[in-house]
Amino acid sequence: MQARRSHSKVTDAAPSHEELGRIVSAMNAVADHSNLRPWRIIELRGKARKKLGKGLAKAAGGDRDKYIAKATRTPLVLVVVVSPRQSGKVPLWEQEAVASGVAHLLGLLLHEAGWGSIWKTGSYARSKAVRKAIGVKRPEYLLGWLYVGGIPDRDRKPKPRKPLDIDRHLTVL
Repeated sequence: MQARRSHSKVTDAAPSHEELGRIVSAMNAVADHSNLRPWRIIELRGKARKKLGKGLAKAAGGDRDKYIAKATRTPLVLVVVVSPRQSGKVPLWEQEAVASGVAHLLGLLLHEAGWGSIWKTGSYARSKAVRKAIGVKRPEYLLGWLYVGGIPDRDRKPKPRKPLDIDRHLTVL
């Protein structure tokens, strides 16, 4: 976990659908009140990635080619979708927290398996144009996505991180 880094530049290699299935199956370990599993992941490869780019361009009112280039910059894009479930016990914010846990654990497990990724989100992630482009219908909504690919040799040696200020982040009452 300490070695995990975001990789904005990756190679054209990517985990297979089968390998990805094994990684996603570990998401049953994410803390999930009432075991609702209020999330799903959309796997975008090849031309399917362009759908995300077109949706982003429409949401931004910007240059379509620019956003398609962003969406296709890695061989695999994993879109994390919040899929709220009806529950008298588990509020929406807690269900979104579960999906966030899935996104984080997915990034960690991809790294552990030797893949590079970077988490992306932003104001367009929850736009109707992006949801529509990749077929996400209400009440579902996007949390964000991971760009995934191979880790370039030059990035295999982790750079040191700034130490965490434990006194600021761990308090005793």
